[in-house]
Amino acid sequence: MVNRKMSKITVWSDVDVDVDCYRCLREVESLKKPFTPPREVHVQVTHSMPPEKIELFKSMENWAEENLLIHLKPVEKCWQPQDFLPDPASEGFYDEVKELRARASEIPDDHYVALVGDMITEEALPTYQTMLNTLDGVRDESGASPTSWAIWTRAWTAEENRHGDLLNKYLYLTGRVDMRAIEKTIQYLIGSGMDPRTENHPYLGFIYTSFQERATFISHGNTARLAKEHGDLKLAQICGIIASDEKRHETAYTKIVEKLFEIDPNDTILGFADMMKKKIAMPAHLMYDGRDDNLFDHFSAVAQRLGVYTARDYADILEFLVGRWQVEKLTGLSPEAQKAQDYVCSLPPRIRRLEERARERAKQAPSMPFSWIFDRQVQL
Repeated sequence: MVNRKMSKITVWSDVDVDVDCYRCLREVESLKKPFTPPREVHVQVTHSMPPEKIELFKSMENWAEENLLIHLKPVEKCWQPQDFLPDPASEGFYDEVKELRARASEIPDDHYVALVGDMITEEALPTYQTMLNTLDGVRDESGASPTSWAIWTRAWTAEENRHGDLLNKYLYLTGRVDMRAIEKTIQYLIGSGMDPRTENHPYLGFIYTSFQERATFISHGNTARLAKEHGDLKLAQICGIIASDEKRHETAYTKIVEKLFEIDPNDTILGFADMMKKKIAMPAHLMYDGRDDNLFDHFSAVAQRLGVYTARDYADILEFLVGRWQVEKLTGLSPEAQKAQDYVCSLPPRIRRLEERARERAKQAPSMPFSWIFDRQVQL
């Protein structure tokens, strides 16, 4: 296509058009990037639970009210972020902030990477509430449903919301981290969502949340330990109180799966094996800061090296859940369910062997800059 009219008219050529089309495509791609996961998401499987099982969860309404909601705390008895932070209305506010910064100056950069990663994971809470509301039979159908399942999801979310708030404000006051880079990462993460591969299936969903709540309990507990080792007792208290919440929530979710094993052992063990074959994806696995497509892997490597959350912890959680749900003692299973039982029970030792090899490789890991700490270098 060539237009060669008078000079007042723009002259176009095929090359010009190709260049402009390429430029437009690049602009569209850049516009989509904030809402596109940086890594390939698995093939989506949806609504895999047979419709008749929805009635099972309706029949568990009274059970959920009596056994699940008791693990929520009344708002008036809950701690709030301000309980652990300098009081901005106090005359001593600036002195308290100076003391906080003095303590924070003793914390190494790699510990901040682990702490920021945990905080970002907590701040993506809208995604987790969305995930729970994808589960057939237990979702909050109206946004204010009076069912026990919906009340649990909303109140659990409200309790969890304090975690990100507290860690975010604490990190802001330290002056040690790049809050704008962190805030970008949070926005990217919420925009990307998560892909836990739970298929709208509450069996899979509650197995996932049981695993994840214990994982966050362990992670926050270990950051508390590290903070204490470096003399920041207030940060240790903050991480410890968050870990305590996670433990209480873990108890609630594991009770749901325990009940499912009692009612429907065949399909529950099949669901457990299915989730373990897929591998439990961490909630922030689509983490991105605008430049590092492997940010979650890099954060995880630092957490592994520091002992905040490791492959050994993954194996320990699996072993704990196998014991908690008495998986080895299940009897009367179908042949397929027996194979799933054998698979799950034999998995922890195999994971531990992989962890030992990973630990050896980590000794030769390079250092790299993290945007969260102003591009300071941290060993992976």
